Amino acid sequence: MTSIKEQAAISRLLSFLQEWDNAGKVARNHILNNFIQTNQGKTSPELEQEFSQGASLFLVRLITCLRITYMTGSCLEKLLKSIGIFLSAVGSNRYLIEFLEVGGVLTLLEILGLEKIKEEDKKESIKLLQLIANSGRKYKELICESYGVRSIAEFLAISKSEETQEEVQVLLDSLVHGNPKYQNQVYKGLIALLPCASPKAQQLSLQTLKTAQSIIGTTHPSIVDCVLKVLGTMHLEVQYEAIELIKDLVNYDVRQSLLRGLVALLIPSVKEMSKLQPKILTDSPILQLTTHLPVFLQQAAAAKTIGDLSTAEEMLHMRVVHSLMAAMGNTDHSNSQRLASLTLEFFVQTFPVVEEHVRKSMGEELYQLFLIHGEDLYMKIDSIQADILTANEVNVAKVLELYGVANSSSSVVLDPGDLNQMTYITHFVEAKAQKDEEAESKE
Repeated sequence: MTSIKEQAAISRLLSFLQEWDNAGKVARNHILNNFIQTNQGKTSPELEQEFSQGASLFLVRLITCLRITYMTGSCLEKLLKSIGIFLSAVGSNRYLIEFLEVGGVLTLLEILGLEKIKEEDKKESIKLLQLIANSGRKYKELICESYGVRSIAEFLAISKSEETQEEVQVLLDSLVHGNPKYQNQVYKGLIALLPCASPKAQQLSLQTLKTAQSIIGTTHPSIVDCVLKVLGTMHLEVQYEAIELIKDLVNYDVRQSLLRGLVALLIPSVKEMSKLQPKILTDSPILQLTTHLPVFLQQAAAAKTIGDLSTAEEMLHMRVVHSLMAAMGNTDHSNSQRLASLTLEFFVQTFPVVEEHVRKSMGEELYQLFLIHGEDLYMKIDSIQADILTANEVNVAKVLELYGVANSSSSVVLDPGDLNQMTYITHFVEAKAQKDEEAESKE
């Protein structure tokens, strides 16, 4: 037999549940407010004590109400917060199973895709998904099996709240950890986010990709084009994350395609530059420059990235010197000129063979300007000198090939031996040029 105290507790529980069942929208909103204020942070045993061992009876009502009303958004934020109190309680595995058995994950994912639902409500849905994902591997797999990665990634791309987007990043980061069965799915979803229109989503995706890349260990071929295109952004925080990811990616199997892609960006393709040529007669120069700006931003970012990478000798085989000089001649974008000049300065100071060919191509006057005003060279040169840079035919790669310097696919560590080898090549190039001149004079 139950005690009088227990009977009183059960009576209070039944009265509370009856009040909920008979309540309208305003009354339920009031009940939810009280529940959230008095039960936040409680453990599972404490919730059971609060509800006389019948907490699941109230949870079932919350879940039922959610499934019936989530499309209308009625009391949605408070409903989700109340369910969150159950799912976040210590020892809440029983509550979690009850929520999942009635399709809780699918409901939460559907909320993310509804246009009429408020951003705050969707953020609460993301927080519940975080709780589920953090409960273990099988729950992460359940989210992924419910097409969760796609729904979550799409929401990240369209969300207007940076705070909400950061919560989504936490969820995606959780899904990529301890989830070997579906970690590649999350990885591909992050790559698919890179072309999206939201700078914050791009930034967060790039940050999470760095983590995912180290976990997965292999790359997807599409990552190269996607991350190189991101370099065309006007948002410096996004560009920074892209460059940081590139620094990691050069240690993987996409190294060669990534380095070649960076060098290619230094000289925008004819196709890119001629897209709007028919409009030249009608569009103002400012509009034309704005249209070409992403290409120029890519060019400048590529010059900076090349300077930051420890792949100098390897990139000599890709005609990087020729491309850097061409970028220095781009009078339409001073930042491209400045960054290309700084990077070329490093190559000239590091490799005597590069110094020799750059000096010869520039001519003594322009070369001295370059040595004295490296970073500010773009402010010192005239249109003829800019044309000299753009039309340069420097081909250090050909010289290296001619004298048998192999292209190494590993990161270069410059030591005296490397520099001596380059000096050795320069010596023979000079000797050959001298012989040619002597032969010409005899003729």
